[in-house]
Amino acid sequence: MSTTSRLRKPGKQTAPADVPPERRLTTGRARARVRHAALPFGSLLLFLLLWQLLAASGTWSETLVPSPAKVWDAFVAVSTTHDGVRGYNGTTLVEHLGISLRRIAIGAGLGIAVGVLFGLLMGTVGWLRSLFEPWITFLRTLPPLAYFSLLIIWLGINEEPKVTLLAVAAFPPVAVSTTTAVAAVPKSLIEAARALGASRWDVVRDVVVPSALPETLTGVRLAVGVAYSSLVAAELVNGLPGIGGMVKDAANYNNTPVVLVGIIAIGVSGLIIDGLLLRLERAVVPWRGRA
Repeated sequence: MSTTSRLRKPGKQTAPADVPPERRLTTGRARARVRHAALPFGSLLLFLLLWQLLAASGTWSETLVPSPAKVWDAFVAVSTTHDGVRGYNGTTLVEHLGISLRRIAIGAGLGIAVGVLFGLLMGTVGWLRSLFEPWITFLRTLPPLAYFSLLIIWLGINEEPKVTLLAVAAFPPVAVSTTTAVAAVPKSLIEAARALGASRWDVVRDVVVPSALPETLTGVRLAVGVAYSSLVAAELVNGLPGIGGMVKDAANYNNTPVVLVGIIAIGVSGLIIDGLLLRLERAVVPWRGRA
């Protein structure tokens, strides 16, 4: 009997079969998804716990730091009809948020459309970039409140100054990102398209726009974020109904729970819209980030 046969034991002649690579990959992806969902949920629970401890400590009054339960009660109150009172100032939270989202859609939509157009022009025509880029940079550095009063003088106190403010706030990020992306299109691609007989319009449509699209979509996401950050400023005057106007009006009466409800509503809706824009970006430019 050979040495090899003596070392073998009954029932253990073969090693366990290896786990298929496909199964290991699926398991790894499932764990990554669970971890991706668990970390934000865990951080939220930790934040709520710390918030409750801070409110219960009595360091500050409930007017300054209301408990999570108080904020939840305010959320229910502004979302429903309670004791004959409908929402906040006769409008529910969803309606306040919907009106503000409509203002953002119109204002930011106009700013994004004009920003893309200016970006394409400045990226392809050098003298236009030299002419307009300093003005766009100047506009980008201005806080919204710096020119909102001027818009009120010019346009009144109705919807026009609010929509215009959001459009002006959303315009610079898209214009700058599109200009940079268009200017960075490889010259070799443009020359190759022209060598194949493409017209100037064909080059812009088939070469410049697809190459600049990833950075342009990033600028769109930034523009929507800037518009959201300008929302309360846009609704400072005659902003009711509107989520920013609700926050401003509640702050005038030291109604901190309603202020926090409005802030949370703005932040959560902003996260949802940014997630939708990110999905759109992945669908439109699936090659981004890949070799």
